Amino acid sequence: MSRQPVRTAIREATEQLAAAGVHSARNDAEVLAAHLMGVERTRLCLVPLVESAVLQAYRKMVDQRAKRIPLQYITGTSPMGEIDLEVGPGVFVPRPETELLLAWALAFLESCNRHPPVVLDLCTGSGALALALAHARPDAVVHAIELDPRALTWAQRNAMLRADDGDTEITLHNDDVTRPDLLTELDGTVDLIVANPPYVPVGAQLEPEVIEHDPHMALFAGPDGLDVIEPMVANVARWLRVGGGVAIEHDDSNGAAVAGLLEAGGSFTDIVTHPDLAGRPRFVVARRDNARMDA
Repeated sequence: MSRQPVRTAIREATEQLAAAGVHSARNDAEVLAAHLMGVERTRLCLVPLVESAVLQAYRKMVDQRAKRIPLQYITGTSPMGEIDLEVGPGVFVPRPETELLLAWALAFLESCNRHPPVVLDLCTGSGALALALAHARPDAVVHAIELDPRALTWAQRNAMLRADDGDTEITLHNDDVTRPDLLTELDGTVDLIVANPPYVPVGAQLEPEVIEHDPHMALFAGPDGLDVIEPMVANVARWLRVGGGVAIEHDDSNGAAVAGLLEAGGSFTDIVTHPDLAGRPRFVVARRDNARMDA
């Protein structure tokens, strides 16, 4: 049976993906090889040769990626913090940029020193932030809201998998985060709210992996990208306890606008815009202000 050096297969895959317009061609070629061979990406160099049957399977995966099918749909998983989530058609693929929001959220929970903390994840999608927070903080009481039934199915699947692995169970709600009377029983009790809502302005130019595969319901939010965030702010204000924190991811064109919405509401202080991995505005954080409770 013929065999081929792994490095040769990866080089050929990288060239194919680059020719197809995949910006992260080398990374994706290595991730697919590591996934198929069941090894860490950093240990691929220890696998000198690959059997022809494995090589054929690898080429099929590379062909899929060259068609701009998301890498995570091919591997079936996407990381967030210390956990891996199952993803596929019908659910938004978590982005590396959201890891920065997660890091801020964990640091905030550490600083607020409340046990057990109450956490609310808005527009949870696959359950990424809610489940990553529940994993890192097993003492937390975590709620997550998702409107799209297809995405909620993925969140439920991931929640069951994490619970089976020993993580604290989360509570999932199939609802609209902009509904004024949503979860009134949580009013004034939540320590931390995280949100990665739809925020892409309609008409924005997006990569094929996004526009052709991510659910449009999870992407677009009106002409300015604020159709979900703007009405959501009032709910955030009533859910948070005094001193509670919120982090909202947004389009890179809307850092000032989201900060302005929080400021205009009159209920928040310590409003700060944070950049993503490329240095672009990506999420805004704020704290519920005691002095403005009646605003």
